[in-house]
Amino acid sequence: MINRRTWIAALGLAACTAASAQAQTTRIVVSFPPGGPVDFVARALAEQLGKELGHTVVVENKGGANGALGAAEVARSTPDGSTLWITSVGAAAINPSLYGKLAYDMQRDFTPVSLVVNNVELLVVNAKDPAQDAAAFVAGSKRAAEPYAMGSSGIGSIPHFAIEQLVDATGAKITHIPYRGAAPAITDLMGGQVQGFFGDIPGLIGHVRGGKLKAIGLASTQRHPALPDVKTLAEQGIPGVDTNNWYALFAPARTPPATIASLNQAVRRALNDPGLKDKLLNTGAEPAPSTPQELARLLRRDTEKWAALIKAKNIKAE
Repeated sequence: MINRRTWIAALGLAACTAASAQAQTTRIVVSFPPGGPVDFVARALAEQLGKELGHTVVVENKGGANGALGAAEVARSTPDGSTLWITSVGAAAINPSLYGKLAYDMQRDFTPVSLVVNNVELLVVNAKDPAQDAAAFVAGSKRAAEPYAMGSSGIGSIPHFAIEQLVDATGAKITHIPYRGAAPAITDLMGGQVQGFFGDIPGLIGHVRGGKLKAIGLASTQRHPALPDVKTLAEQGIPGVDTNNWYALFAPARTPPATIASLNQAVRRALNDPGLKDKLLNTGAEPAPSTPQELARLLRRDTEKWAALIKAKNIKAE
């Protein structure tokens, strides 16, 4: 028979074991629903990151409020490295200027861990469009009786900003048509309702490879390894369209520097794993591990850049 002292000891051991298991789990909170590109990158990273950390890494989706729900979830978490936030540039560097009031503050509530991937914007048109490159597309818009309609994934999105930069750089005659997400805009582009679309390569590469869309330019300083034949806009004489919908990891503020350093090294090792690199590159996402300091500088630079564009164009959130 188990006496009272043995029973209490067993309960204590079980509690310690449960606490230890909990401490050996890292959560990556995604500010978007399952199935999207950020979710895919998070889950691909989690598998390899778990191997590097030596414990389980799980992904939790907290979509809604333009990333604010996921951000708030992480901001109020214990700052011990057990909870991380993976987000695209929008919630981190655009929302602070696009919205009058946010439930989170990037400087107050978060500590950078590492950049994860770069997602440069790809300019695509209908497969039957006569334009073979961006320069011809722009020239066609200037000759057309009516401005070309270009879809975006929404007001204040990176695809929207790419359109604004293209107009500023070329004088193209374009009407911006905002959609609620990339999927309906892509559908209408394939159906001929709009003439062009800027989007993240991971969301477009399947349509390009399948011949449903034509890639005519990259908003990047260099060509993409997954689409080596597609010229950058700068190569086509169109400078100044420099959009990158990067994804990055942040931890709650006040997470100890040693913990951040350990997480950063684990993320860098994970992203340099050949299997994970190939998996991400095949979808069009470029692995881009960084130091926390490099991510902090990127965040500051993009926050200032997009704030200036939002102000200049008087862009208001939907």
